[in-house]
Amino acid sequence: MRAASKVSLVRWRRETIIDVYQLALGLLLFVSPWLFAYSRSTVRIETWGIGLAVIALSIGAIVAFSEWEEWLNVFLGAWLIAAPWILGFLHTAAMHVSIGVGLVIAYLALLDLWLIHYRPEGMSGSGGST
Repeated sequence: MRAASKVSLVRWRRETIIDVYQLALGLLLFVSPWLFAYSRSTVRIETWGIGLAVIALSIGAIVAFSEWEEWLNVFLGAWLIAAPWILGFLHTAAMHVSIGVGLVIAYLALLDLWLIHYRPEGMSGSGGST
């Protein structure tokens, strides 16, 4: 009985590390206007806003996972990829950071979704043999 209660207290998903990586990317995105000296205020505001959204979604996914959080991270990653063309900050350091971080955030969110829905034959969560 004691072992069962210990297991219920610490019930981490195996994919939780991906949410920690996304949290780190959100923090990097949030501080990037200072690190890379963005000159346009619209780019700074967009980067801070998306960085805070990624941070909030990642903390939410770590605390109480829900699939919609990952789909929002896919959307935010796609926005970061498209933002340089939409907001007009091509050929700047902000463009490279936005595209690079956006690709990694979208990739990690899709990887998390894939890991949730794909279970190899030896890894069924039931614990019993079939």
